[in-house]
Amino acid sequence: MSRSFTRRAAAVAAVAALAVTATACGGAKDDAKKASAEGGKHTVKTAMGNVEVNDAPKRVVVLDTDSLDSAITLGVKPVGAVQPEAGAPLSSYLPKDKLTGIKKVGLIAEPNLEAIAGLKPDLILSSKERDEKSYKELSTIAPTVFTKTTGPAWRENFTLHADALGKKDQVKKVVADYDKHIAKVTAALGGPEKAKKTKVGFVRFVEGADTRLYKNDTFVGSILKDLKVGRPANVDNTGFSLDISPEKVDDANADVIFHSTYGDPKKAKETATTGGNLWKKLDAVKDKKVFGVDDDVWMLGIGYTGANKVLDDMEQKLG
Repeated sequence: MSRSFTRRAAAVAAVAALAVTATACGGAKDDAKKASAEGGKHTVKTAMGNVEVNDAPKRVVVLDTDSLDSAITLGVKPVGAVQPEAGAPLSSYLPKDKLTGIKKVGLIAEPNLEAIAGLKPDLILSSKERDEKSYKELSTIAPTVFTKTTGPAWRENFTLHADALGKKDQVKKVVADYDKHIAKVTAALGGPEKAKKTKVGFVRFVEGADTRLYKNDTFVGSILKDLKVGRPANVDNTGFSLDISPEKVDDANADVIFHSTYGDPKKAKETATTGGNLWKKLDAVKDKKVFGVDDDVWMLGIGYTGANKVLDDMEQKLG
């Protein structure tokens, strides 16, 4: 069955499901009364324009790791969520009890529209970058709130998610707690002045691709900027990553290096690179300031809970 046909079929199924729901509740007027009784509705400014949502959504579907992080951080358990990849858990760092019962509705950027419609959500969260192609069908199923992108905009995205979830009153505390954590890790680095002089790099070994040195326009890069640590000159700029071969690993030189691996370490060239002479000549390696970290947390934990997990890692390893 073609993907386009599946989408069209899902859209038809969604319309039918919504029609049945409306009939069961006595039509549009009764739906409006019900929404009012539950607290009414409000308008959210999204990447796709203004969207009217319930003040207190009860059945939320999230289509990326950042919106899952936001929902759990704000005490909302979604009814459905996508997987990062086939066979992967919804999250490896969020509390398991907070994820129990959430239905899997496809993969990131490949949502299963029929599965989503079957959950009868009253709010869908995703981003234009991931799911613009499915926006029309998703909007037929439920009010759909898109951020523009993910990654470095995670703080702004959290605020938008909180607005859509009716949890704006919680944002200030979440942000304040994060700022306190930043200050704590800065202290672990020796204070603001020493942190500023310490060049910190992040290296990701990727199966099937070159090794990536992460720049500032990334989730990890944004946390490092919040810490106001130094950054190696070749990555202290806009952009996603500087991609290098094992022969150019000296480009990863820094005072402190955190690294993770996506896929098999051997196929991702981690084993060969970290065992090679060029790696052993890096300042961080010689000073024993190299730390392996969980790729799922540092790459997929795009939100305040994930960011705090990253900070926990830094504090533990640098303290």
